[in-house]
Amino acid sequence: MARAWRIEYEGALYHVLSRGNEKQNIVTNDDDRKLFLATVGEMAKRFEIDLFVYVLMDNHYHFLFRTNRANLCRSMQWFGATYTKRFNLRHNRSGHLFQGRFKNMLVQNNAYLLQLSYYIHRNPLRAGMVRRLADYKWSSYRAYAYSKRHQNWLNTKVILSQFINVKDQHQAYRENIQKYSKEEQRVWENLRHGIFVGTEKFVRKIKKRYLPGVPHAELPHQKQIIKDVNIDMVLSKAAAILKCDMDLCRESNRISQSVKADRDLLIYIAWQLGMVTNREIGEKFGLTYSAVSQRVRVIKEMLSKDKELERKYWYIKSLMKI
Repeated sequence: MARAWRIEYEGALYHVLSRGNEKQNIVTNDDDRKLFLATVGEMAKRFEIDLFVYVLMDNHYHFLFRTNRANLCRSMQWFGATYTKRFNLRHNRSGHLFQGRFKNMLVQNNAYLLQLSYYIHRNPLRAGMVRRLADYKWSSYRAYAYSKRHQNWLNTKVILSQFINVKDQHQAYRENIQKYSKEEQRVWENLRHGIFVGTEKFVRKIKKRYLPGVPHAELPHQKQIIKDVNIDMVLSKAAAILKCDMDLCRESNRISQSVKADRDLLIYIAWQLGMVTNREIGEKFGLTYSAVSQRVRVIKEMLSKDKELERKYWYIKSLMKI
């Protein structure tokens, strides 16, 4: 079974998330939510973690934190096992609570934390759980936006310190997150290979330091990065297999539905590789980064329903060995 590549070092920044097994809830009432946060606090203290942002939803969670020791796996394994055991005891159940392994993205530096915090905090709003973020109390949002009293393990200073020359950092945070709704997808413009949030220079640095000469058989991200795929070559070969004209694909306002379908599949292939940003993909197809995000969402949904499209996608990948 393929595993996620975990890169660990002292001072590493991570965006971590995990979902309930088979999309089931990981909390069922406020007592569960309090238990969850208490367990988070224990993890932060025990493993010397600076936790900057969290949001607890009914069936998943997001964390944004720094490990002061190289211990991402140990801390998250402890958290997952401990909370599952406590939850199971409370509800007289057994078995897995979370869906497989947790997901993590390695974040380049503090500059990216602010944008990620906006995205994470807006989860309840996107899910339609509240009309105002201030009404959702199971996240760190109110500590940032209103200086509300919070857990002693929550560190808000690192992110709020990015607001300089302002009278009220909390008000500035609140105003900025309100504006952020129009640019929500931009945070993923800097997502590379599906596991790095940062610049290409950052990826090269991590690659040089942590990527082995021979990739691990169960770590697909290592294989993908070692290939150092040329995205233009990938698109050219994929277009040839589909027998579509890349120049025609760039004429977004004048193409037929069949060409548009092929174009969208090419966009998804480029996005799935994680080699370039949505903005860079858009430039290759004459689209905005937000349009690319929209097309990716559409294709992802179609792949789960349209067997012929799914077959075509895997046929292309098998021929190109990507």
